[in-house]
Amino acid sequence: MWTFSPDAAEFAAHAEAFLGTDPAANTVPLTVLAGLRDGMPGDDASFGWWSEDGEVKGAVFRTPPRPFYLAPMPIAAVRPLVDELRVRGVGTPEISGPVDVVDAFIAAAGATPSRRRPERLYRLGTLEAPAVAGKGRRATMGDFPLVMNWFDAFATEVGLHGDGDTAELAQRRIARGDIILWVDGDVPVALAGISPEAAGMCRIGPVYTPPSSRRRGYGAAVTAYASRLALAERCTMTVLFTDLNNPTSNAIYQSIGYQPVSDYAHVVLEPVP
Repeated sequence: MWTFSPDAAEFAAHAEAFLGTDPAANTVPLTVLAGLRDGMPGDDASFGWWSEDGEVKGAVFRTPPRPFYLAPMPIAAVRPLVDELRVRGVGTPEISGPVDVVDAFIAAAGATPSRRRPERLYRLGTLEAPAVAGKGRRATMGDFPLVMNWFDAFATEVGLHGDGDTAELAQRRIARGDIILWVDGDVPVALAGISPEAAGMCRIGPVYTPPSSRRRGYGAAVTAYASRLALAERCTMTVLFTDLNNPTSNAIYQSIGYQPVSDYAHVVLEPVP
């Protein structure tokens, strides 16, 4: 049975224990809950959880303008989810989640993907920091214009929706100490974010190096530095997502100790007639 609520606290009361049984696989809903508790805007949010025999075994949510997110769930829960969303008149023009659940949702909805971004979730094993010129540091509010511009550039490069108000996002994440810069000769050359801790896990992202600074190891360096900082200060596990269409980034993350966990997909859907 699916239950829906606009209240993040109610969602957490029912579903957070389930999500915490596999923090890596559930990194997105867990970090969204942590972000909402820490001041992330949640206007018009919606949350749902799937129960079998009184036990929560799946979850979904949407925090606009981000896509409708499908957490791990039994495939048998997908058809009832599609039916429930239709009854509620909830549109899902953009979805994200584990690839098996996403594909089951597309089939049950009779939808046609217009754009698909394949992703892979990695978890850090043994960190191997590369020898790269420069050093890491936390971003300060003096870096605000740069961070905001790089957030926008990352969203444009990815080609899918960003996280809403970039200025608000950059300001909040800098203030929280989430944003790490790699600097070479006192010039920032790459950026990595660290999520709030949730169930012992932090997610690294976004990771962005401007085109003029690529192919010099800066992306690997800032990711390794951010991962080390996260493990020292926040969590016992770090994970990150990569775009499978970018073999270079996948190789870079594996070179510093990240190991594949599972595949995900971010899909834009054409309207169903």
